[in-house]
Amino acid sequence: MDWFFKYSIIKDIAAGLEFMHSTFLHFHGNLTSRTCLIDDRWQIKLSDFGLKTIRASESKSAEKLLWTAPEHLRDDDKLGSPQGDIYSFAIVCSEIVTRQRPYHFTNNVESAQEIIYHVKKGESQPFRPIFHLPEGSDVNPAMIHLIKDCWDEEPDGRPNIRGVRTLLKGMMKGRNSNLMDHVMNMMERYAGTLEQEVDERTKELLEEKKKSDVLLYRMLPRQVADKLKAGQSLEPESFDNVTIFFSDVVSFTNLASRCTPLEVVNLLNELYTNFDGIIDSFDVYKVETIGDGYLCVSGLPHRNGNMHAREIADMSLAFMRSLRTFRVPHLPSEKINLRIGIHTGPCVAGVVGMSMPRYCLFGDTVNTASRMESHGKPGHIHITAETKEYLTKIIGGYETASRGEVIIKGKGVLETFWLVGLKSKDSEVSTQAISTTPLAEMDTKYRKSAKKDKKLPNIPTPDLI
Repeated sequence: MDWFFKYSIIKDIAAGLEFMHSTFLHFHGNLTSRTCLIDDRWQIKLSDFGLKTIRASESKSAEKLLWTAPEHLRDDDKLGSPQGDIYSFAIVCSEIVTRQRPYHFTNNVESAQEIIYHVKKGESQPFRPIFHLPEGSDVNPAMIHLIKDCWDEEPDGRPNIRGVRTLLKGMMKGRNSNLMDHVMNMMERYAGTLEQEVDERTKELLEEKKKSDVLLYRMLPRQVADKLKAGQSLEPESFDNVTIFFSDVVSFTNLASRCTPLEVVNLLNELYTNFDGIIDSFDVYKVETIGDGYLCVSGLPHRNGNMHAREIADMSLAFMRSLRTFRVPHLPSEKINLRIGIHTGPCVAGVVGMSMPRYCLFGDTVNTASRMESHGKPGHIHITAETKEYLTKIIGGYETASRGEVIIKGKGVLETFWLVGLKSKDSEVSTQAISTTPLAEMDTKYRKSAKKDKKLPNIPTPDLI
């Protein structure tokens, strides 16, 4: 509440008293802050005046006597007088100026009875409220002097109500004294400040929303996350053909045994951050990582025709190429090798859970892709006949080599294949061919593997970059 508000309230109280003193009532007799009411136009209306006969027989508590002039306390005069109204006016003004109850700061006196005793006693230094104004207060010093004059110990030493009003007018000389205009100006300033603050808060909200959206889109596919944000139900969705990728780090348990837990976390973080950057270049969704295991899929939730096998194959080749330069920070001589398994087939996907929702894949295609990884060889990309069909016939442009018939747990005997690389224009395997091992060594491993599988594949052996 600024000084203008306080001044307007005090001015209205004084105007009400002047009117009352000029009527047959002659005085209010019961003026307190509780008898000053504010209407819908921010104007003060005085209440609880008159009824002198009834008030003469009324018994007041000590709390209600805090506004009563000392001469009326001594004479037990319950009716009042114009001079008594001026004293009560001063006490009310002290409440308005300090925004505290009467005598709130007075000498640590706790009870109203003690206050009334000191006021009634009439000491050499009259017992009155003490002004403790906050630093930087905009209260006019002339108002403090007027209040002190109005609660003078001697009734005749107090100004009459006309004198009070004259002094009040002088305090606002040269300034607009219309409270409604002041309120409107304040509302305009407040609206301007509020609008600016709303804009700032809106910008902050949008920034936080962007951050939360980025985090949500990392946890769930964008299409799924957008449906969750919109409050739409998420039913499991079936996909006719997708390509699923599984990989794990070869001999990870042995590698982890030579590292501290913190070094293991840092290693996986660097490796998967590298892979995550590669995934961004392909139409592939990273489903999850479990320890050193990495699960990706293409063809869902965004359907991409028959291109899902190509996207996974190209990503797998890129993973293998990136490992040529990847080094373990605390074991620089150690090379990381991957075992990758890929399968193409139907799949069902949906969100599971409420508190930590996860986008999960279900179906035999997931199990088969996992078996391809677990039955694969280090540094090789192990694919099923279905994936090979897509890469060599439906899409074309890829070189594969038959591994032969392999007993796959839960699937029986299957002929599986190695993805060797991309074909060049002369039908040779391109320089994008994969493997972190030299080709001659890779060929030897293929042939050893083929002997075990009872079939010797024909492996192309171009030079690698």
